[in-house]
Formats: sequence, C-alpha cells, structure tokens
Amino acid sequence: MHNPIIADKTFENLDFSQTRLEKGEYENCVFVRCNFSEGFLDNQNFMECEFLDCDLTNANIKHTIFKETVFKASKLVGLRFEDCNDLLVSVRFEGCNLTLSSFYGLAIKGTLFVSCILNETDFTETDLSQVTFRECNMEKAIFQQTNLHGANLASSFNLNLDPSKNHLKKTKFSTDNLIGLLKKYDIVVE
Repeated sequence: MHNPIIADKTFENLDFSQTRLEKGEYENCVFVRCNFSEGFLDNQNFMECEFLDCDLTNANIKHTIFKETVFKASKLVGLRFEDCNDLLVSVRFEGCNLTLSSFYGLAIKGTLFVSCILNETDFTETDLSQVTFRECNMEKAIFQQTNLHGANLASSFNLNLDPSKNHLKKTKFSTDNLIGLLKKYDIVVE
C-alpha cells in the first residue's frame, strides 16, 4: 500500500502531539506553528518542505525522510536525526533550538546552521565536511571523530573541540573561538 502524496499544502496552528499526522509523502508543504512535541513523525517523507516556528521536541522521526527540508525558528530539542532515513537527508536550520539533539554517524555535508542553539548537540562520528555554522551557540556540543574538513565555525561561539579527536583540514575558526580548541590543556590565555 502506497502512502498518499500530499503536495503544495500549508498546515497552520495544528497540534499533532496527540493525533498523528496522516502518513504520506509530503512535497512542497509548509508547516506553520504546528506542535509535534512528543508526537510520531516516523516513516514519513518530507521533500522540499518547510517547518516554520514549529515544536518537534522529542518527536519520533524513525525512518523519516527529510529531503531538502528547511527548519526555521523551530524547537527541535532532543531529536535523534540518526534515526531518520540517512540516504536522502538534506536539511537546513535557521534560528532553531537543537539542544540535546543528535546527528550521530550521519553524513550531512554542506548543511547550513544559522543562528542556532546547539547546546549539548551530539555530532559524534558525523560527516560535517563543508558545513557552515553561522553565529551558532555551540556550548557543550559533542565532537568526537567528527569530519570537519572545510567546515566553517568562524562566527560561532562557546566552542569546545579537541583537534586531536576530530578530523580538521581547512576548517575555519575565528581567533575568538581558538580558546575552545585549547581547553583540554587547561591553560590560561590573557
């Protein structure tokens, strides 16, 4: 049985935290101020969709496809992106709260994060090559065996990253966030 194709539709001010979003293949749809908190978005397909000012806190996204999907001003706390379909994942985040979210082991090359809160976000073994973190709060973000080749972290802040435990080549940092690269040495820079 094929899921229905739902295209070019706008969903506004709807609560999907208790009632499940209809299973389907959503193409070019826009979700505005919708609540998916603690809800089920598993086994869904979102292609060229936008989530604007939505709450997806701790939503189940197992086997979900996010292809060319944009999240703006949304709350994505605790999302486990590694549970979604990793073959087609292509996302962009603008002004989102991704605290405690996880991208463990995903390949999200070239992804754009703009003005996001990434507190305690897990990027362990993630391919972040060519990713741009523009003006993001990276407090306690986790980087272990992370590929950061060509990534741009120059305008982000509260960075704490051990260069010996990650793959850095042509990675861009500002002089302000260099202290986060030396934190493990417990030195004082004045």
